[in-house]
Amino acid sequence: MKNSKKKAVRAAEIALDKKAKDTVILDLRDLSSIADYFVICSGENPAQIRAIAEAVQENFSKAKIFPAGKEGLDFARWALIDYGDMVIHIFDEETRAYYDLEKLWIDAPRIEVEKKRR
Repeated sequence: MKNSKKKAVRAAEIALDKKAKDTVILDLRDLSSIADYFVICSGENPAQIRAIAEAVQENFSKAKIFPAGKEGLDFARWALIDYGDMVIHIFDEETRAYYDLEKLWIDAPRIEVEKKRR
């Protein structure tokens, strides 16, 4: 899985399989050097947030893709897994609303994954 868009879509699909809510991919390629894509989703509680994060890491590690860093897994209000060209953010609803990354990156094209899976 060398293509960053494919990684982002795969991470979003894994999150959806774990019942993540409001899953979206932001295309940052023309806007930032932070990453090519952000995957943003919400979990209903800390256990679900951890389960989503663990499922992404497990699936990617089987493909020999390992994170450059990860944060927030202990508190599970905002878990972040950095794969270099793709970063997945898994929020609880309150924290997601507070930081509002979608508004911060309002100019980023969005890939609505949930609609494609139905």
